[in-house]
Amino acid sequence: MVEKENNKKAICLSVPQIQGNEWKYVKECLDTNWVSSSGEYVNKFEGVVANYIGRKFAVACINGTSALHIALMVAGIRPDEEVLLPGLTFVASANAVKYIGAYPVFIDVESNFLQIDPDKVNDFLTRECKYSKGKFINLKTKRAVKAILPVHLLGHSVDMDPILKIAERFGLKVIEDAAQSLGGLYKERKVGSLGELACLSFNGNKIITTGGGGMILTDNQKLAQRARYFITQARDDALEHIHNEIGYNYRLTNIQAAIGVAQMEQLDEFIVKKRQIAKKYNEALTGVKGITLPQEAQGIRSIFWLYTILIDKNSYGLSNKQLLEKLKAANIETRLFWHPLYSLPPFKDCYAHRMEVVDDVHKSGLSLPCSVGLTPKQQDKVIEIIGCCIAGSRG
Repeated sequence: MVEKENNKKAICLSVPQIQGNEWKYVKECLDTNWVSSSGEYVNKFEGVVANYIGRKFAVACINGTSALHIALMVAGIRPDEEVLLPGLTFVASANAVKYIGAYPVFIDVESNFLQIDPDKVNDFLTRECKYSKGKFINLKTKRAVKAILPVHLLGHSVDMDPILKIAERFGLKVIEDAAQSLGGLYKERKVGSLGELACLSFNGNKIITTGGGGMILTDNQKLAQRARYFITQARDDALEHIHNEIGYNYRLTNIQAAIGVAQMEQLDEFIVKKRQIAKKYNEALTGVKGITLPQEAQGIRSIFWLYTILIDKNSYGLSNKQLLEKLKAANIETRLFWHPLYSLPPFKDCYAHRMEVVDDVHKSGLSLPCSVGLTPKQQDKVIEIIGCCIAGSRG
């Protein structure tokens, strides 16, 4: 009877794994009454993450989007300026640019690892922009290009060396969106340690979670101080309640930070499990006609945050949406790729450069269950159904 009931349980896409000191640390917050945005766990969490990534300073925020918003502000991005980012990512990256009155410029992703394409970044800046009065101006929009926001998608790093070289050549800021890739490596360097600023997310579906939460990372003390200033309502004088600029209530709570400290204690273990899940999928699905498996570039360690396949309907026999429905019928949760941002109504006034890959990826992508707590039996069930849909298709 128990086994029958367990079989009815959903196999979720990516859910938190609570198995360490989370209860202990949260109880300590409750017992001591330190539950809000002050408390030792906020400082501990910032220190643990900064040390893990290899950054000097960390500023905890209420979510990853707020981290992006403030990072763009302290980087000096202003209204009517432009920020380059991939045309295929979660909408938060582009929304944060819009929050400050700036404009995203969408750059296509490369087809092998689905990251922002450095060649197309360079092509845009070389062919579509002109240097004028100390700025690089987008010839089509007449707006100044000020920053690159590389998003490390799905747990895999962007090829950062060419991005950093391009940014140096054109005088652009680099703000890493590492929300999906905490713990990933780029040529032995931690993702989030490469740009002048970097941002993390600790949403419930990320590799570690605080329920909600985010963080800004930098080695620049002035930028860190400025970020902390803005997330605490731009408070200049706490006694007299003086606020000389518009600020935001973006602080992380002590309870959330306590969960984060416990989760960070388990991060390396979680990464091992994620990579084991990816390896098993790769071994089981290699050779299936019509399915392209996620790749890992040389010199990069992906955390495989979301294990995402690309499906060719003509070869496989089902589209990504049709396979989603088959798996859904078996109580298995999957997820389609994000809609290309350049085609969404809020971004119709934004420039998109050479969108040659993103549409096909969107139409073919499907993320499979890959929670840290995914059991071998659950994964076998996912693999079995995918195999049953294409019986006889192995080459």
